This record gives sequence, structure tokens and C-alpha cells, in this order.
Amino acid sequence: MEFSHVPIMLSDVLEGLNIKSDGIYVDGTLGGAGHSSKIAERLNENGRLIGIDQDADAIKAAGERLAAYKNVTVVRDNYVNMKSVLNGLGIEKVDGILLDLGVSSYQLDNKDRGFSYREDAPLDMRMDTSTEYTAQDILNDYSEAELRRIIQEYGEEKFAARIAHNIVARREEKRIETTFELNEIIKDSIPAAARRKGGNPCKKTYQAIRIELNKELQVLQDSLEIMIDMLNPEGRLCIITFHSLEDRIVKTAFKTAEKPCICPPEFPVCVCGRKSQGKCITRKPIVAGDEELKINPRSSSAKLRIFEKKNQGEV
Repeated sequence: MEFSHVPIMLSDVLEGLNIKSDGIYVDGTLGGAGHSSKIAERLNENGRLIGIDQDADAIKAAGERLAAYKNVTVVRDNYVNMKSVLNGLGIEKVDGILLDLGVSSYQLDNKDRGFSYREDAPLDMRMDTSTEYTAQDILNDYSEAELRRIIQEYGEEKFAARIAHNIVARREEKRIETTFELNEIIKDSIPAAARRKGGNPCKKTYQAIRIELNKELQVLQDSLEIMIDMLNPEGRLCIITFHSLEDRIVKTAFKTAEKPCICPPEFPVCVCGRKSQGKCITRKPIVAGDEELKINPRSSSAKLRIFEKKNQGEV
């Protein structure tokens, strides 16, 4: 199966990165190199692109797609380690960073990866298949309280308690191993009236398990300040999120980097000494247009936010 990931909001991303032909750019979620191939096209012999992904299939596919570009380096790693990856390449500062946090089309459509509730397959959901712990282990090892917490917190599922209770009851009979086994538990836990609204009833629970397994929110939280610090003056950080939890983290981090003052509002002047790192280019997130929604329905929940590092001359 070919690794493909239709690049979400491609023109908005390219414009948002404000690409300089001799700049250094990082795609921290390389995927099938849909965005990166277009970034590479805009670089001259002095420009450079570093693509990072933890998925072995993505690295193989992207490496083949980008082979024609001599100024591209592909690295298998998690973007949370971006600083050490770049330092290992002799790079301290960059002109732009992109994160596209969505699950790739390949990962969703390849049933063996166990990300999709639409195909009967072993429950896996690992972004990095070199690790051993899978979605099966979460479902069969976590306590009922832990399962309820992640389904409620990461899936924003109001029937989290019932789903968690029924997962624990079912696994006492046999180990939960496949997507369709989990689907049956979820559907039995949600009232029929609720199942008829809001899309597939499994979506929120699958999202929660995937986020927990891959530590997606923690990785994002731990990376944002570091990535902003790595930007050159006027460098840009572009992040595409796909659910409210990610978007809230990005929005908050950008706001804090722009206006870091923690002084009480009644203080006439700032005394905390915290300095602005730059500005949010997007006061409201950019969303996919009607034409893109027709071509790629998976873009419907995408939000793009952009941050620009302060110019050295700015006060």
C-alpha cells in the first residue's frame, strides 16, 4: 500500500511559512512528504529542508519522494527531539517549522495499523512501530478509572464511564484484541438515540486511546516553546491541528509567547521581566475552504495557526 497523505491547506501552509529560497526549514511530521515536496521545490542550492517522522513507512516513502532534492535530510525520530536532531546536523536556528498533527491517510486506510474503526484488525495505533506497547495493552492493562479518564479527557466522550466499565467487564471474559471487538463494546455503551447523532460513535474513544498511546498532547506541549526558541528572527512556526485539545494547547502557547507578562493587571508597568518572543500571525485559525473540503473531507476539522519570531530590531 502506498504511503500518501493529502497535504492539508497546502497553499496556506506555503504562504504561512513565508519561504525564503536559501532558508532552513523543518517538517516535524513528514508523513508522505506532501507538504515537504512543495517546500523543497521553493529552495535553491543554499536552502535546506529537514524532514522528521517516527513512522518507518513514512520515512521510506518520503525518502523516495524527496530523493531528487539534494538539500533534503530525512530523519526517523519524534519531533519532540527536534533540537537534538538539528544540533546533530550542525543546525542551531531555522527559518520555518511545520507540524501537521493529523493521522495520515495511509495510517487510517492501512487496516494493519489498527487506527481505523472501519476495518476489523488487531488494535495497534502505534505511530512508531518500533515500540512494543499497543492500544491492546491500554485496553487490557489500564484500570477502569484510568480508562474513564483518558476517554473522557482525550475523547471528550460523555459516556466515558459506561465505555470504561464495559471494557473492563468484557476483558474479564477474554482479552480485547481487535477493532471490531472494541467497536461492539463502544456501541453497546452508548444509547441508541445518541448513536444516531454526531457521526460514528467509536470516533471519540479511538481518538482518546491513540492520543494516550502515542503521548500526543504531552509531546506537543513539551515541544512548542523549544521550537519557537529555535526560530531565526522573522522565522515562522505553522501548526495544523485536528481537534480542540491540540488547538487549545497551540493557541495558549502562541499567546504566552506573544504576551508573556504575568504581572497583575492593576500594575501600571511590567515588573516580571518576561519578554515577547514574537507575534501570532493568525488571530483566528485558518480553516479549509469549500473546494478543499470537496476534494479532501478529512480537512473539515483542520485548523492552521501561525507564529512569527520577533525581529531583532523590534521592541
